[in-house]
Amino acid sequence: MPVPLYVVDAFTKKPFSGNPAAVCVLESECPADWMQRVAMEMNLSETAFARRTGEGWALRWFTANEEVNLCGHATLATAHVLWETGRVPVAEALRFATRSGILVCSSGVDGPIRMDFPADPVKSIFVPRDLDRMLGARPLMVAKGAEYMVVEISPEAAVRGLRPHLGGLSTLDAPLVIVTAEGDPGSGFDFVSRCFAPKLGIAEDPVTGSAHCTLASYWAKRLGKTKFRAYQASARGGELEVELLGDRVTLAGYASMVSRGELLVPLE
Repeated sequence: MPVPLYVVDAFTKKPFSGNPAAVCVLESECPADWMQRVAMEMNLSETAFARRTGEGWALRWFTANEEVNLCGHATLATAHVLWETGRVPVAEALRFATRSGILVCSSGVDGPIRMDFPADPVKSIFVPRDLDRMLGARPLMVAKGAEYMVVEISPEAAVRGLRPHLGGLSTLDAPLVIVTAEGDPGSGFDFVSRCFAPKLGIAEDPVTGSAHCTLASYWAKRLGKTKFRAYQASARGGELEVELLGDRVTLAGYASMVSRGELLVPLE
């Protein structure tokens, strides 16, 4: 049977901005190598695979190179697909069983999709050797969560204009390097960021939900607050509402479906 396939731009109200994710809705469990080949074919930063399991859904995410433990924008895209296509009533919250535990998504009629994710506490670390050369900017502070590295620079314009040496960043002990700065006064954003993941085969991820689980912990310490408006300043750009609630983070954003079709390659 053909597999329903959708492409959704996440963390944006407008098509052709935000972060695109492919979403496959499965009727049964599929081999991981088949899902990996589909993700390679889609060649987006993430392809999500959702499968109904009793009262909830199983959800997995793959880059073109490997399966990942957490992906915010593809979760947002999946929730949007399930509500938009009528598979789940909009008023009903979604519970996804994932590698990162149960993730809950809820949607208001006119408001953004809200996602409940695990927080990623950070600790300051020594500045890696030659990091300034890799970034082309002077690091002010460097911290690390469970996996991701956060590098603060200044000002906001430095983040927006960054042209890092991706080969250098791929040598760091982190699959994702987040470069961030406090938002300029009057910008409307508490912080801005960009995310680079050459180790995962992603030069720059347009809008990264999971990175904001790390950024929420980082900026809560720096700014002494727990609720933020954030902007990921990639070429496509994306906006997020972020709130740190103890050991959880609420991420909120919009999504726009840009295509729907069928995957004709048989399951193997």
